[in-house]
Amino acid sequence: MRIREVICQLLRNPTVLHRTASSQDAVLVRIRTDSGLEGIGEADSQPEVVKAIIDAPYSHNIACGLRELLVGENALETDRLWQKMLRRTMYFGRSSVTITAMAAIDMALWDLKGKHFNEPIHRLLGGKQHDRIQAYASALFGRDRDETKRIAERWRGAGYRAIKLGWEPMGPCPKLDEELVRGAREGMGDDGIVLIDAGCVWDARTALQRAHCFADYRIGWLEEPLRSDDVDGYRWLRDRSPVPIAGGEQECGRESWRPLIDRHALDIYQLDLARNGFTEANYIRQRVEEIGARLCNHCYTSPVTVAASLHWLSTCRDVFLFEDSVDDSPLRHELTHERVQATEGFIHVPDGPGLGVTLNEEFIAAHLVAESGRRESASPVNSPNFASRRSTSVRGASAAT
Repeated sequence: MRIREVICQLLRNPTVLHRTASSQDAVLVRIRTDSGLEGIGEADSQPEVVKAIIDAPYSHNIACGLRELLVGENALETDRLWQKMLRRTMYFGRSSVTITAMAAIDMALWDLKGKHFNEPIHRLLGGKQHDRIQAYASALFGRDRDETKRIAERWRGAGYRAIKLGWEPMGPCPKLDEELVRGAREGMGDDGIVLIDAGCVWDARTALQRAHCFADYRIGWLEEPLRSDDVDGYRWLRDRSPVPIAGGEQECGRESWRPLIDRHALDIYQLDLARNGFTEANYIRQRVEEIGARLCNHCYTSPVTVAASLHWLSTCRDVFLFEDSVDDSPLRHELTHERVQATEGFIHVPDGPGLGVTLNEEFIAAHLVAESGRRESASPVNSPNFASRRSTSVRGASAAT
């Protein structure tokens, strides 16, 4: 099964707000083969940069665009193709956005592999250990205690018994920080699970003070209190914190994860399939399970990555929660024909071939963005000549909660 085309599609909601949420635009990778099958993947990164990495022409042997490395290759050889991409992008890869572009390709290749063998990806990864997983509603803080309480009440009323709230305005003011956590606890009730995402805002000593304060509200974890590269700080904090410390959503590939795992720096390791892909995620799962820590997915993008996350997380031994973005975004809910979201607080693992989701081509045609920055007209979506874009409209921050 040889790769015939590697296509990037850049999608964008009609309105993009200045906020920390990565479900406002998307980059899809579609890999088509000479057998007629198509695999789909997604990167959670800066869409235009991902597209540039995939589309880039040959420069020299360790500075290649990814498409050139893949066309003509056997799509089933996922491990070898990962190594080829890693080797041939050494001068501009090794971490961060290049790995996210590789992750989208890897996701699409595993989708193809599942479709080729008519099996769900979780079976190809070794077999799922869970048919469904308790989901937590993942959302942003309100402006204050009262608004945060209302947000928590809304999602508790929708059937979630766990919620994570994060990012702005947490950070500068100790009193407001405590009020935000108090509002989340009040909204979820005494028996609900409350998770707090600080958004990389403190030094280690300040984070420890907040952890002691938040422990009074029985939070399930404190996520990303420090900047991502402060591995020593995370190890110091984890050893002293009265609440579990979570992190890792920004890490891309095994070399990025290695210091956190080797130092036992976290209690919960949060891996994003749209930044790592299945090939690396399977390796990282084994490493984290070896040290006796826990795994959770990170996911704040489209149902493509939600489905990928379910396939991977269902194979993990000690699964306890699944991040389920409740962002009110068309990309989150309408990109695929299947709605991949929790009902009554639990989310079910897809069992269809590959990822088990199918793209909504009408939605894609309506949200595809051309190079001029305007959304494309509904041209035939099966054409290989999808236009790229250089958006001129306002962009919000793309990091996820």
